[in-house]
Amino acid sequence: MKITKFGHCCLLVEVNGVRILTDPGMFSVTQNEVTDIDVVLITHEHQDHLHIDSLKAVLQNNPKAKVVTNRGVGKLLEQEGISYVLLEDTQHKTVAGVLLEGFGQKHGVIYEEWGQVVNTGYFIANRFFYPGDALYDPKKPIEILALPVVGPWMKTSEAMEYAKRLKPKVVFPVHDALLAHSKAFIVPYEKFLPPEGISFTVFTDGETKEF
Repeated sequence: MKITKFGHCCLLVEVNGVRILTDPGMFSVTQNEVTDIDVVLITHEHQDHLHIDSLKAVLQNNPKAKVVTNRGVGKLLEQEGISYVLLEDTQHKTVAGVLLEGFGQKHGVIYEEWGQVVNTGYFIANRFFYPGDALYDPKKPIEILALPVVGPWMKTSEAMEYAKRLKPKVVFPVHDALLAHSKAFIVPYEKFLPPEGISFTVFTDGETKEF
């Protein structure tokens, strides 16, 4: 499996020749030029994960790509005339030959119900879990975890305990656009996860790593 990070939560996941793009949001723009995309996975409707103009650009460059998402995002896509495949909590589908599984129902709490939209984490090919904006435990072995590290709905200790509880082999940070001027937030992960047997790796924007 190869993973390229375009910024924040926008990833290109390549598995068995299939190219899957996650969350084309407003904090990442490079994805607008990417071609040969087979699947676009969208975890929820907040603009740092779903930027409609970016999604339209992606689909214009990849007219055969299938959008996979939940009902919350689906309502917005229907308004734009964009078709999609519904995949939510407890559901699974094989899309373009790759097993995709949905986990979780709600976005992490910011304040009371404000911003707590439908959020679906996606497990890709029984190897890689991308939870979106929630610290949801899929209760199955995880090899690679995309770990949210900073946001108004979470704190470092919660993310750290989440990673330790799930015990993936490899963790890398996402939801990190707010770290553009400071990398101090990732220092605790670099310090405390490796002693737990969890490898922690950091992407620069546009970098590709193979797992």
